[in-house]
Amino acid sequence: MKIAKNPVETFINKSTSGSFILLLFTVIALVWANSPWQETYHTFWNETFAIGFSNTDFIIEKPLYLWVNDGLMTIFFFYVGLEIKREILDGELTTMRKASMPIFAALGGIVVPIAIFLLLNDQDRGASGWGIPMATDIAFSLGILNLLGKRVPLGLKIFLTTFAVIDDIGAILVIATFYSHTIHFTFLFIALGILAVLAFLAYKKFHSKYLLLICGIAVWVLFLESGIHPTIAGVLLALVIPSSRNMNLDNFFKEIRSSLNIFKKTEKKGIVLSDKQQDAVDKINLITDRVQTPMQQLENGLSGWVAIVIMPIFALANAGITINLDSLSQTHLISQIAIAMLVGKVVGISAFSYLAYKLKIAVLPTGINFKQILGVSFLGGVGFTMSLFIAELAFRSDDLLTTSKIGILIGTLVAGVAGYLILRFQLKKKEEEKATFPD
Repeated sequence: MKIAKNPVETFINKSTSGSFILLLFTVIALVWANSPWQETYHTFWNETFAIGFSNTDFIIEKPLYLWVNDGLMTIFFFYVGLEIKREILDGELTTMRKASMPIFAALGGIVVPIAIFLLLNDQDRGASGWGIPMATDIAFSLGILNLLGKRVPLGLKIFLTTFAVIDDIGAILVIATFYSHTIHFTFLFIALGILAVLAFLAYKKFHSKYLLLICGIAVWVLFLESGIHPTIAGVLLALVIPSSRNMNLDNFFKEIRSSLNIFKKTEKKGIVLSDKQQDAVDKINLITDRVQTPMQQLENGLSGWVAIVIMPIFALANAGITINLDSLSQTHLISQIAIAMLVGKVVGISAFSYLAYKLKIAVLPTGINFKQILGVSFLGGVGFTMSLFIAELAFRSDDLLTTSKIGILIGTLVAGVAGYLILRFQLKKKEEEKATFPD
């Protein structure tokens, strides 16, 4: 069994496993929304649910799909925030030397797609969707890369993961700045005050999951009422989670050895452990929890839920596009989004990476070349989850929402297939060259 060598490799393994479930639920949503039962799909997700006290101001009422997009996706953004924090503290963003190439790749992958979309749109209908083509879906892109097997260099996976994480930072800033409503500063300042208290407690190395849950719900409601999209609350909450251990490694090793010695001395044959052995096992579990930082505990605990539950539910609620003549009539917006996602990402990621390398601002990751970066730049155009999310914000009350989603699916499909084929050819060619001219 292969053991992940670093946090990035662990994250890659988790992301690729969830991408297949995400694809399955996307297909289910599309089939359901275009079947004879399509009305049940739209009726189900538009069913209104309320939480709070009736006949008072303390009530939140939303359609089910908005509870997914504004509520459940806050947990997804919280997880993304934990990823970003981990990368900054102990990952590929710890030093400029490590981060320089992915930073330039992400910058190009954000700026160029937006520029191409605005150039093609020329203030036409749908101009508010300019943020859609800038996003890269980590799970889907890594899932496609994983289809190529062990021939893919780890450096290439790390490069894709890192620029996708930086891409997420850009998407979060765009959502917070341009896709939020009129801001009510009173609610915002109260939310920021709660976050400041949590940050102070983190500085003092205090963490309570119950306090985090209560404060997290309060901050989410306050952001919702403030006019800033509530998913941003998830990111900010992640940034104030303590990232230091409650015990040092010397004490960890000492206490683990002590518990293992107890377990060994009371060795008992059979299936059921003795009381002393069970106590030793419980103590080992407690010690293991204490040596992990709260940030690591939350990230590890949420990874499965995000990959297997939250993202598939989001896909089921948002990918159900009923394709008809009306949705296909706005072909200009479909082509604008698809072209900006595909061409924009390829040109932006590869050109900015090459420019940074030539200017000696960045260095190539170990074991990869620019032909492989070109293939990965196509995978950068796979923008499913975050692109659909931004489309919902841009066209939630507009008849262009379905049209924009068609553009996203076309752009994602073409980018994914092209990236897979290019990388497969390049990696196969590299293997043949290595076999012909061994080191």
